Amino acid sequence: MRVATWNVNSVKQRVPRLLPWLDERRPDVVCLQETKLSDDAFATLLGDELAGRGYQYAVHGQAQWNGVAILSRVGLEDAVPGLDGGPGFPDPEARAVSATCAGIRVHSVYVPNGRTPDSDHYHYKLAWLAALRDVVATGPEEVLVCGDVNIAPADADVFDPDAYIGQTHVTPPERAALAELQAVGLRDVVRDRWPHERVFTYWDYRAGMFHKDLGMRIDLVLAANPVAERVQAAWVDRHARKGTGPSDHAPVIVDLDDAPDGDIGPVVPPPSARPAKRGSARLPQT
Repeated sequence: MRVATWNVNSVKQRVPRLLPWLDERRPDVVCLQETKLSDDAFATLLGDELAGRGYQYAVHGQAQWNGVAILSRVGLEDAVPGLDGGPGFPDPEARAVSATCAGIRVHSVYVPNGRTPDSDHYHYKLAWLAALRDVVATGPEEVLVCGDVNIAPADADVFDPDAYIGQTHVTPPERAALAELQAVGLRDVVRDRWPHERVFTYWDYRAGMFHKDLGMRIDLVLAANPVAERVQAAWVDRHARKGTGPSDHAPVIVDLDDAPDGDIGPVVPPPSARPAKRGSARLPQT
């Protein structure tokens, strides 16, 4: 079974990329984030196209902002929109949806950004992660949490730790909240398989960050041990970030039981740029 997660940064804008990608990579389960459409608008836009490809879907949408979905062609049962007990800002947002696909409880999540350290949104992010941890901890043993967690788990997951000083996504409380989620029994399957490689999933649109390979790894697939033991390949489809009209995120693909493309490594194709010298590059927003 092939599972993928992709922050598409507006599914309406990404249709010309998404549908050919589904045909090329043929994932069995896809978790999408930042769909930015209401449920009805998602169905109107993609319902027939997905059905023609054999996909059922569960969606939790919100016009203009946020939005998550699960696409599955291996069954989709007991879909639950939202996050039980999760906080709002101030109202609940469309940031989580879960369903059972081929016996695995799959969560597609779009964790709040946090904006700036110690802001109200930052504390909302930490509370939201705690609610997600509680939901996963009380759920089935076979589980996958897939999505944009808006946290780089370690310094190795950003192009230069110096560039992120004073920024969200790398602060100790955020990383501790992610570690507490993983402590319920989830493994970061990309890092499990590629512990030392340079792996990014997100590159800012500005300042040529993608072409310079100045990115960060914030899109994760976290698997409980019974699922993690089935992983045969785990990689980032960097090719999907190239070309015309891409998302600023690349899909993460995980193959269970069989790896149809082989265990091809974390990045496809290899980065075109050498790692920047520490301290030599800055974030566009700074």
